[in-house]
Amino acid sequence: MTKPAGLRAYHPDDREALADICVRTADNGGDSRHLYPDLDLMPSIFAAPYAYLEPDLTFVVDDGTGRAVGYILGTADTPQFVAAFRKQWLPLVEDRFPQLDGAPRTPGEEMIALLHNPERMIVPEVAAHPAHLHIDLLPAWQRKGYGRALMRTFLAALSAKGVGAVHLSMVTANTPARAFYDRLGFEEIDVPDPGPITYLGRSTAPDL
Repeated sequence: MTKPAGLRAYHPDDREALADICVRTADNGGDSRHLYPDLDLMPSIFAAPYAYLEPDLTFVVDDGTGRAVGYILGTADTPQFVAAFRKQWLPLVEDRFPQLDGAPRTPGEEMIALLHNPERMIVPEVAAHPAHLHIDLLPAWQRKGYGRALMRTFLAALSAKGVGAVHLSMVTANTPARAFYDRLGFEEIDVPDPGPITYLGRSTAPDL
């Protein structure tokens, strides 16, 4: 029986749907399959470890049939997450994606290098924003208010844990995403030499 679409907590049965959403939004908000033909790669970096390590901070948009069509996920404490990523998550995926012997030569290898360097997430300039997040919605479910609802739910969950601020990193060229975050009160954090990435942060205050 179909129910109205809406938000709910993550369930382990959502794992494949989360991976699909990640793949279909990983190229600046668009489908990334032409860049990363192994469909487990991007989810193994940007979605699955969060749902595995901190499922209580993973929320989805359910299309009414039980299928997840969007998500927000993250961590309350980035340094602790990095430690858990290395100790608990990497052993689960390093056989599938072994560490490179040399410099990356393809987009996929660049992502594998990121996978094996979770410490890259520890950026001194964002220390005052200890939590971080990733949010993605399938295109057909964007611009319908679900992104704001996901963010509101996530910020409330962080606030309940006593976390006062959160950050995210985004590809600077993804201007639609930047406009979305600006509307939600995120502000740029000055990080020297961030490369193609912009860091944004805001408090977890319930003002959305």
